[in-house]
Amino acid sequence: MDEVLRLDKVSQFNTLKGVETRHPLLSIIDNSTVRPLPNGRLYFGFYAIFLKEVKCGELKYGRNNYDYEEGTLVFIGPGQVLGVNNDANYQPKGWTLLFHPDLIRGTSLGHNIKNYTFFSYDLNEALHLSERERKIVIDLMKIIDNELGNNIDKHSKTLITNNIELLLNYCVRFYDRQFISRENINKGILERFEQELNEYFQTDQPQKSGLPFVGYFAERFNLSANYFGDLIKKESGKTPQEHIHQRLIEIAKDKMFDTEKSVNEIAYELGFKYPQHFSRMFKKSTGYTPNEYRLMN
Repeated sequence: MDEVLRLDKVSQFNTLKGVETRHPLLSIIDNSTVRPLPNGRLYFGFYAIFLKEVKCGELKYGRNNYDYEEGTLVFIGPGQVLGVNNDANYQPKGWTLLFHPDLIRGTSLGHNIKNYTFFSYDLNEALHLSERERKIVIDLMKIIDNELGNNIDKHSKTLITNNIELLLNYCVRFYDRQFISRENINKGILERFEQELNEYFQTDQPQKSGLPFVGYFAERFNLSANYFGDLIKKESGKTPQEHIHQRLIEIAKDKMFDTEKSVNEIAYELGFKYPQHFSRMFKKSTGYTPNEYRLMN
């Protein structure tokens, strides 16, 4: 396996691109004026947003490759490893925005960053921009770049982080649009998820693997857990975990009518390692303990 090059600091990325480090925790780069990233595997210790405006070579992340088309936006979060395999004559075009977690600590963005789940999407789940959306992204990149070029004062951090947050909020809107515009591609995933969920409990899978988790179903659809979760939430208004929980309680209620089985046996059949966890979940959902529900019915 290729050795991974660790990029823990923004300045290390700047060195690879051959650009000056103007701020230790922030960088914004016009890629048309710099060299491409070297081929290989890169570990990121900070957030990165890549706007690609020219077809280029392959990037790899997780299970998938992605061959960029013009106007594609990709998000990388701290702790992720990105594989780069550019064509020999590739000249980058577009923008790169980097910001370190230390930049946003104590800010509104720092508090909300966990809500931008697309930082852990797979590359094949990248955001494809319309021309109008692309212009909005570039305008905000230029505002951040201009602020970075000014003398640092007491307002700089607030203005920079507010504009990064505004950019990310626009990207949330653009992803919502992409979920809708790709409705035909995504159509049926909710129904297939419900089917997969039912099949999981109709086999001995719970006893072998325990309670089902979102990542298991995302893997079945070849999607990242966050992308799958956001897609199901937008289709149904409920998270995958809420679907799993609801189906679990429905099956548990049905099993309560089989009085030959104890509550502990039912808990183990459903995948609970500890029956008391099942009893707590059941009471929280129904208002009754399993035994109380059984006696009532």
